[in-house]
Amino acid sequence: MAAPKGGYTPGLEKFLDTLKSRPVEASVELLISLLKRRQIRGSEACATATAHILLQVVARDKWTNVDQLLGRIQLIGRKLVTAQPHELVIGNVVRRVLGLIRDEASEDRNDATTDSPGTASPSVPALSHATLPPKPVRPATLPVLGSFARTQSMFNLLSDPNVFPSGGSNASTPGQVSGASTPNLNPQATNVSALRSEVIDGIQEIMDEIKMVDEQVQTYADIFIHPGDYILVYQPSRTVQKFLTRAASKRKFTLFLVVDPPSTAGSDAPYASLVKSLGSNGSSVITVLNAGLMAYMSRVDKVILGARAITAQGGVIVDCGAAAIARAARERRRTVIVLGGVYKLSPESKLLSESQAEWGEPSKYANFADGSLVSHIQVQNAASEFLSADQIDTYITNLGAHAQDNLHTIIADHYKEEDISFDLYGRAQR
Repeated sequence: MAAPKGGYTPGLEKFLDTLKSRPVEASVELLISLLKRRQIRGSEACATATAHILLQVVARDKWTNVDQLLGRIQLIGRKLVTAQPHELVIGNVVRRVLGLIRDEASEDRNDATTDSPGTASPSVPALSHATLPPKPVRPATLPVLGSFARTQSMFNLLSDPNVFPSGGSNASTPGQVSGASTPNLNPQATNVSALRSEVIDGIQEIMDEIKMVDEQVQTYADIFIHPGDYILVYQPSRTVQKFLTRAASKRKFTLFLVVDPPSTAGSDAPYASLVKSLGSNGSSVITVLNAGLMAYMSRVDKVILGARAITAQGGVIVDCGAAAIARAARERRRTVIVLGGVYKLSPESKLLSESQAEWGEPSKYANFADGSLVSHIQVQNAASEFLSADQIDTYITNLGAHAQDNLHTIIADHYKEEDISFDLYGRAQR
């Protein structure tokens, strides 16, 4: 038997491709599995996957009122957050969708959905007990007539005002009972359908926002990077790389690119596309190993870091090693700038720095071929760490530049109070 082809690694793209062909519950379980195994990782990928699965829940699940939909979103949100608690963007997207549903429901859709059956029920018995006119009605005559006679009878029924009175008449026929009862049931379906459509549009807007973050953040590069500046970055994310590329297209500066020593052991130079892009525009790039960082800090004007998540108090989840750079910059009184989209801004307020440290695989630091060494030591490789707010000067999001005190305003604009207090890890806080 032929060996299976290699290279199949379930990830975000393959997950999105299978969404429409899988049942919703199966897609939820698949996403939970991918998050647990870190096959979908990174803020943007996790936020995108969360938005897509919630879109499927809204579009394909059967729900008849807003409370059912909110409960369903909360349940799935808890599962996703539990699967990968280090990715705060998952909870952010869940809360954004919950607030979106509440906003749409506040436009009387929920009231119309829940009140329509109650207001319609008295009218149906009244119609059923009404006195029927003596004229033969359609259900009794059409089955016993031929096709031509049926057509003539249909014409007569439609043209006879006594059989189908005007909308203001109280007369009733079996045909009118059917016609009168349909609007009593249709408002519920119509309102649910309208709410579903509005929520889907809102989720798609959130997805578009996530896609457009890099393009929107980079528009502020000209304001913060000046000609002749010495900029230091640490293992820049795609957002930081586009920010630097945009600035290099209009002005020349020097970039200190700090990389982790293990990443330099590969055959390909790290961030080769960034180095090439900046060099083609006349900017200089100096690659610095993490161990020799302090020798260059005196020349640095600004430090730019990418955020995995931003907390309500201004603390930031960053790649491991970035916090030491920020502390060194503060000792030298250098400006520290953090880049991140609004979807990374979390309303979480009770986060401990230790609890947000994510541990990665240690194989690039300790080779299991050295059995005598590995069997006697424990190797821990931190993948992320917490950077406190007092180490940061400016936050740049797709909405502009912000100080720490302004973050609460952004949170209030994007999250509902009841969703902020809702504990996605288990229960609602009281």
